[in-house]
Amino acid sequence: MNSGASPFSQKTTNSSGASASPDMNAPEGASVERKIIERCQNGDLDAFNQLVHKYERPLFNFSRRLTGNDEDASDIAQEAFVRAYSAIRSFRGEASFTTWLFKITTNIYLDNRKRRNAHPTQSLDEAVEVLEGALDRQIAGNSPDPIDIVERNERTETIYKAIMSLPEYQRVLVILYHQQAQSYEEIAEIMKLPLGTVKSRLNRARFSLKEKLSQILE
Repeated sequence: MNSGASPFSQKTTNSSGASASPDMNAPEGASVERKIIERCQNGDLDAFNQLVHKYERPLFNFSRRLTGNDEDASDIAQEAFVRAYSAIRSFRGEASFTTWLFKITTNIYLDNRKRRNAHPTQSLDEAVEVLEGALDRQIAGNSPDPIDIVERNERTETIYKAIMSLPEYQRVLVILYHQQAQSYEEIAEIMKLPLGTVKSRLNRARFSLKEKLSQILE
């Protein structure tokens, strides 16, 4: 894509911004989104920017969970949108637009890992939202005192480190299913794997995660 045609003037970050675009989260949002995608496929850059406004935060959050740091997450999310813009005419709606974006993002992440052959930075400067629902259920009381908060942060950090230590493909499966709420079928589409393979590999990933947590907590 030519540099002048890029839908980005700044890096994708985890900050939010107001937008006057149609509400794609409303009950009729799916229909609105389809029309916007059709406009994108006809070369309407403004229409694509409406999609960016909707998906930039979830895509950044997904990228950060994969990489473990803001800088790499921002780079991956930005590249994912640029690739999506270049390939938008190939989108046929057979999967959801979210699944299509996650597929592009996952491919970028795995490609980058293969090229760099290095571990991502494990930045823990901010509280990491890893299996938050499960953590909430482990901490009693509606108004946790400071000790409870410290305990929760320690458990969050422990789970986060365990997930980040998984092999790349297992990490992606765990994050897609448990954090991004993608179905087995959607993960199969994203990872280009048979459904049965997704289920068996996810089970192995959960077992690996359980073993790592057991070793950490011993």
